[in-house]
Amino acid sequence: MAKQSLKEIIKLEYQKCDQDPIYFMKKYCMIQHPVRGKIPFHLYPFQERTLDQFAEHRYNIILKSRQTGISTLTAGFSLWKMLFNQDFNVLVIATKQEVAKNLVTKVRVMNQYLPSWLKQTTVEDNKLSLRYSNGSQIKATSAAGDAGRSEALSLLVFDEAAFIDKIEDIWISSQSTLSTGGNAIILSTPNGVGNFFHKTWVGAEEETNTFNTIRLHWSVHPERNQSWRDEQEVLLGPKGAAQECDCDFVSSGDTVIDPQLLQFYKESYVQEPMEKTGFDGNLWKWEYPNYNKSYMVVADVARGDSTDYSACHVIDIENASQVAEYKGKLDTKDFGNFLVSLSTDYNQALLVVENANIGWAVLQQIIDRGYQNTFYMSKDLKYVDTENQLTNKYRAQDRGLTAGFSTTSKTRPLIISKLEQYIREKSVTIRSSRTIDELFTFIWTGNRAEAMRGYNDDLTMSLSIGLWVRDTALRLRQEGIDLTKQALGGIGAHSLDIAGMGFGGNTSLEDDPWKMRVGDQTEDLTWLIK
Repeated sequence: MAKQSLKEIIKLEYQKCDQDPIYFMKKYCMIQHPVRGKIPFHLYPFQERTLDQFAEHRYNIILKSRQTGISTLTAGFSLWKMLFNQDFNVLVIATKQEVAKNLVTKVRVMNQYLPSWLKQTTVEDNKLSLRYSNGSQIKATSAAGDAGRSEALSLLVFDEAAFIDKIEDIWISSQSTLSTGGNAIILSTPNGVGNFFHKTWVGAEEETNTFNTIRLHWSVHPERNQSWRDEQEVLLGPKGAAQECDCDFVSSGDTVIDPQLLQFYKESYVQEPMEKTGFDGNLWKWEYPNYNKSYMVVADVARGDSTDYSACHVIDIENASQVAEYKGKLDTKDFGNFLVSLSTDYNQALLVVENANIGWAVLQQIIDRGYQNTFYMSKDLKYVDTENQLTNKYRAQDRGLTAGFSTTSKTRPLIISKLEQYIREKSVTIRSSRTIDELFTFIWTGNRAEAMRGYNDDLTMSLSIGLWVRDTALRLRQEGIDLTKQALGGIGAHSLDIAGMGFGGNTSLEDDPWKMRVGDQTEDLTWLIK
């Protein structure tokens, strides 16, 4: 009779566990605490609410603070599904196999300490997988383009998704395996904006995809208070604490430009263009040409592999403001013709073209069209020739100059540093949402600043080049013009021998009337007639 009663008790307990994952975890799951060792999994209210949403929604995306136990919760949910379902297949994908293995380890620990009547027969148990005789299993793998492609999945888990490279490819490849009704849990702390995790989160908030959002700010944890948060800022720094504690996309990540500044630009300067024109509607204009102003057109040419765009900015030189912008796909001949027409419209603007790769083909088209105001630069950047560098193509070979701007290992850091300085000092006006969006995904990869994988930096690089040219070659040329004016003004202090077409009152120049003394130096004035 007692034995029968025990069987009834076990049967009722089994049914309760089958029907309620919260009951199952709180009563029968053991976890490894970093300080207290193995302890029962006492769920916090926010964890219980998260489990309810796992059960209610097929796709869940979790933006979380650090150390909220969500990986452990996901492990417990996976174990519950495996125990009480036939052939429940869980795949965990993370940045590295070691990271993915941690979640599987949590499942194995919970499974190990279950009472015998709850356990399934184990047929495989190792560091990377756990498989039951009922066909259910969990496996861990590192991120790879074909991860999740080979078999039907019941649950796909992305752990620290914002840090997984090539995650878009993995997600696309997994869709065929999830098509039979599988679920997905994507969880991560933030890592800047523009990546797959951020885009998926924003899409869920805007209801453009089917994900359910779960935001777990540090304050949801009942054992944390402001003192804890202040301590984290001391330990991690403001940026690290914003990422690890505040679920702050903008303050996290490795963007070259401070995201807070970019947000300021987005809110303060970005506006719809007054006109979207061009054959493809991709020429955006905020100001029409003002014939009292000087402009430059700065272009970055697509590599030709169909993954990036040809782009250019029209910049008001005096106040460093963006007055027009183009981003589209044109062949080299059409783009060259387009740039000549655009530069001509904006007062014969100085035309600066990045000359790497097929940029030469665009420059050749510009030269063939005879455009006179094309930028030239020193091949080795040993000097900035303010008199001849900019547009004097006739002396380009003599001066060792080349058409266009060369982005090299020497010039690239210079132009990016100039871009960062202009934006930090709010000295440039950027009106385009396309440019700001690119800047949000322009990140440090090691020591190199470049677009995040899957994104473009065509507008970013062309803007960088334009600001560098404005702040070096154009500024120095203007200083040269000012000095020339001062020198010519000094000529008025001498009497001019109009009859002899020479300069009177300066006997030292009688041998050569095309030279004049400026201070202690003799200046050659033949440039006036060239």
